[in-house]
Amino acid sequence: MTETLRILVVHNRYRSEQPSGEDNVVDQEVALLREAGHQVDLFERRSDDIADMSLPRKALVPLGVPYNAAARAAMATRLRRDRPDVVHVHNTFPLLSASVVDACRSARVPVVATLHNYTQVCPSGTLYRDGTACTSCVGRLPIPAVRHGCYRGSSAATVPLALSFMANRRRWWSSVSRFLCISEAQRQTLIANGMPADQLAVKYNFVSDTDVRRTAPGEHLLYLGRLTEEKGVRLLMAAWDEVAASGGLGVPLVIAGAGPLADEVSRWASGRHDTRFVGRLDATGSRAAIARSVAVVVPSQWMETFGLVVVEAMAAGVPAVAAGHGSLAELVTDGVTGLLHTPGDASSLADALGRVVRAPSSIGNAARERYEHEFTRSVGLTNLVAHYRSVIERARRAQTVP
Repeated sequence: MTETLRILVVHNRYRSEQPSGEDNVVDQEVALLREAGHQVDLFERRSDDIADMSLPRKALVPLGVPYNAAARAAMATRLRRDRPDVVHVHNTFPLLSASVVDACRSARVPVVATLHNYTQVCPSGTLYRDGTACTSCVGRLPIPAVRHGCYRGSSAATVPLALSFMANRRRWWSSVSRFLCISEAQRQTLIANGMPADQLAVKYNFVSDTDVRRTAPGEHLLYLGRLTEEKGVRLLMAAWDEVAASGGLGVPLVIAGAGPLADEVSRWASGRHDTRFVGRLDATGSRAAIARSVAVVVPSQWMETFGLVVVEAMAAGVPAVAAGHGSLAELVTDGVTGLLHTPGDASSLADALGRVVRAPSSIGNAARERYEHEFTRSVGLTNLVAHYRSVIERARRAQTVP
C-alpha cells in the first residue's frame, strides 16, 4: 500500500479584486491530493484581511514583508502540532515572508516551494519594466527597483520588497529542499540569473479536464486574462486595428478580463462591430467562451512562467496564438498545437490571427492530444507526489547520517 503523506501547504492568498491563477493552482492541488488520500493542512493568510485591520496594524504590514516574526512563531506551532512529512510553500507576500521557511529549517521539515514568478531574482517578480525585459536588479542591490517604483508604480511600496530581496535570498536557498519551476523556460531563466541549478526542477501546472469542448470551427478569437501592459493587451489592440484596416477576419475579437487597462479597453471596443469587451468571466463562463473560440490569444510582453489559459484551451481542443518566447514557446508548438508570433510585434500578431482563422481543425486536435499527455490531473498528481517523496527520502537519509 502506498504511504499516505502529511502535507502542510503554505500560501498567502491574493486580493479578491486581483484574481490570481496562483490561488487556483493551490486550490486545485490541495483538492487533488486530498482526493488521492493524502492528509493536507493549510497555513494561509489572506491579503483581503488587510482592509479590515486597524490603521496601526496596517502601518505595520510593510515592516513584516522582509521578515515576519509572528508568522514564524505561528508556523513553528503548526509544525509541532501537525508534524507534516513535507511543507509546500507557494506565495508568502505580504503577510508571511521567508520566516516560514526559517521555521521549517529549524524543525528539520523538508520544504518544496513552487516558483510562480521570478521573485527569487527580481523584486517585482516579472523581469519586466517599461515595456521590455529588465535584469537591472539581478545579482546586485535592488536600487533600480526602488528608483523606478517597480511595485505598483511606487518607490515607497517597493522598498519592503527590495529589503526582502536583499535579506532573504540565502534564507530561501538554504531552507528549501527543492524549487518547482512551472516551465523549463522559467527554470533556464532562473539559472541564467543566478539560481542554483541543482535545486530547480520542472513540474507543469495541471488543468482539470472539461466536458465543454470545441465541436465547431469557432465563433470568435478570445483574449482571457488580466488587462495589463505586460500581458500584451495594447499590442493586441494595435494588431486588431491592423486586421480591421485590411478588411477583418469574419470573426469578432472577444476580450474578457479585468485590470488597470479595463477602461481603456472598454473605450477602444465601444461601438466596434468586430470587438466585444465582456469584462471578467467566472469559471463556467470562461470554459464556455474558450470552447466557442477559433483560438485563444496570449500576446504577453513579459516572459510568462507558464500560461494557464493556453493549457485550458488545449483541454477544450482549442489552439492558441501566443508570443514566441518564454514558456509560451514551450507550450505552443508552432503550426501544430497553435501559432507563435514575434513578441512585441503587432504586425506579426495580426498575421498569426489571420492564419489561425484559416488553420485546419487538426491544430485543435493536436492541442487536445498534448493536454492528455502532459497536463491532466493524473499526470499532475504523479509528478507532485514524486517530488514530495524524493525530498522526504533525502531528508530522512540526511538525518540518519551520524
